[in-house]
Amino acid sequence: MAIIVNLDVMLARRKLRSKELAEIIGITEANLSLLKSGKVKGVRFETLEKICAALACQPGDLLEYRANA
Repeated sequence: MAIIVNLDVMLARRKLRSKELAEIIGITEANLSLLKSGKVKGVRFETLEKICAALACQPGDLLEYRANA
């Protein structure tokens, strides 16, 4: 897929664990794991907004387009 999810990079930069972020934004660890791995077909803007607020970042920090990925 050409869209790369860099959520793990942002978590490391903020020194936050997946479990903690899942609790903060109100989703299960399993769903967050699927999102981190890029195995989801979409993400709700509401969820993206909560992640950005929790990590103090922009959507572009989390999502990247690579033409030949």
